[in-house]
Amino acid sequence: MFDLVTKYKRVIQVFLGLIALTFATWGIESYTRFRGARDSVANVNGLEISQGEFAEEMRRQQEQLRRRFGGSIDPSILDTPETRRAVLEGLIQRRLLEREALRAHMMMSREAVIEAITSAPEFQEDGKFSTAKYSAYLASRGISDQGNVAELQRDIPLARFAGSISETAIAPRAVAARLTAIETQKREVSEARISDKDFLAQVKVSDAQVKAHYDAHQADYRTPERVRAEYIVLSAEALAKQDPPTEAELKAAYDARASQMRVEEQRRASHILVKTRAEADKLLAELKKNPGRFAELAKKHSQDPGSAQSGGDLGWFGHGMMVKPFEDAVFQMKEGEVRVVQSEFGWHVVRVTGVQAAKTRPLDEVRKDIAGELAQQKGAKQFAEAAEGFSNMVYEQSDSLAPAAERYKLPLQTTDWIERGRAQELGALDNPKLLAALFSPDAVQDKRNTDAIEVAPGTLVSAHVIAHEPAKQREFAEVKDQIVAELREREAVELAHKEGEAKLAALRKGDNAVSSWSAAKQVSRQDAQGLPAEALRRVVAADASKLPAYVGLPARDGYLLLRISKVIEQTPKGQEKQLEAQAAQMLGAADYEAYVASLKSKADISVDSANLEKK
Repeated sequence: MFDLVTKYKRVIQVFLGLIALTFATWGIESYTRFRGARDSVANVNGLEISQGEFAEEMRRQQEQLRRRFGGSIDPSILDTPETRRAVLEGLIQRRLLEREALRAHMMMSREAVIEAITSAPEFQEDGKFSTAKYSAYLASRGISDQGNVAELQRDIPLARFAGSISETAIAPRAVAARLTAIETQKREVSEARISDKDFLAQVKVSDAQVKAHYDAHQADYRTPERVRAEYIVLSAEALAKQDPPTEAELKAAYDARASQMRVEEQRRASHILVKTRAEADKLLAELKKNPGRFAELAKKHSQDPGSAQSGGDLGWFGHGMMVKPFEDAVFQMKEGEVRVVQSEFGWHVVRVTGVQAAKTRPLDEVRKDIAGELAQQKGAKQFAEAAEGFSNMVYEQSDSLAPAAERYKLPLQTTDWIERGRAQELGALDNPKLLAALFSPDAVQDKRNTDAIEVAPGTLVSAHVIAHEPAKQREFAEVKDQIVAELREREAVELAHKEGEAKLAALRKGDNAVSSWSAAKQVSRQDAQGLPAEALRRVVAADASKLPAYVGLPARDGYLLLRISKVIEQTPKGQEKQLEAQAAQMLGAADYEAYVASLKSKADISVDSANLEKK
């Protein structure tokens, strides 16, 4: 729990994860009534979820997935009925929790959120808040500083409220011990593979089969429509580079921010959180004998899982960021001093590991940050002034992008072939609306520029087709050998699967159906040793009361047989506290799910299915 005070980002991630877990337990189909306004997607206890809010959440979720896959996924394939329902479930749950958090008076001031942002490790550079890093983060999310602060001001109390439920669970020792045994148990496994290649020689494919397959799957043997294009990108970033801040502007901005250049005293500390004074005193005595063991003892004994794994390190923090008894003690201590402190979370063995005195940062120290901020501001202003003119120019002079490129000093860039409907690395052109425009009759047949399309906040792109090849059917003779190979491989895989199932049945009867096994390796839920996820799942779930035990599963290139020859029970030393905490976390998640299900059962919830499916 103490970690909740300092690790806002981690708590929000846990909160969002719990939303996903809860979706698995209750579905949207149970909401059959609807009383909301015509543009509402749902109504939760009288509070509407508008189509605008739902659309924005869909966009945010899609952008997250696109970033996770390197931008190489078309967001439109993520807009399915199942996805829309899952997103709505998250919004419904948020509405339920917002009301409960408000009732519990769990609110957070704007100033507290700003303090959390400026002290977040990901925005630090040389131990100080970096405006450039924070600006880059905002740009990557397509959100303003004001929007980010508002979002966190809403989300952090919800996360803290979720934590107040899930983090109160205590795992009985017997439960923790059983979960630990399951988690750490190892099984000795050997492999035998039946390859499809061993059956290829047996497979014969007739010309009639090949032709029938071609006729039935002609769509699989078409070359897609494709284009090559030139394009220009108007962005706030590009415009900022054309007009960098002058020294006079930097000095004026620094003077205007003089009060912000003041850095209050910061402290860095490590702690070991325990339940009793006796435990704390015992650890303090050990540290007086061996000061160098602090990190080791924190990993072994601390009940703060967020800092235990880093040796108890809490990082740098200022006034107002820790609970008061803890903060008062830390700011009274000398660097290197170790002391026992009590707070609402328990007893802390604290060591101060760093002290940074209050100071005013000089211009040279903050020059890079101020320059980045000014460039961003100038670029945003210039983009706002240029966007309409740029859009008009590419539309009115639609036969070429050269005039706009010259007017706005933008490089005219050229693509390689872009295939319709195929995932490709397309950079600035990787946008569904822009790609649709590139393949439209206006662009392909009339050779007109596409409209200036906003592919990201502060970024407009227009493209012009310079070459086009329509989709065409590949002739049977051209693809015949490819089809023969596909059909032979498919049949060989099926034969390998049949052989594998037969050998598995024989092994389970006690027959020595496999003459050669690989060297044994020890696998566990924590260490798959290279086994595919489904294979590991079957191995750890197999009945090992009688050994050897056998499992098998189909593979893309044949069949995989696995022999379990030994079960090894583990008793990890020195990890008892950590494993108890993990067990408590699992039970806490279950408590949280039950609590949300209870809220949902009492809530008045209705959904407009028609509005939900509108695009």
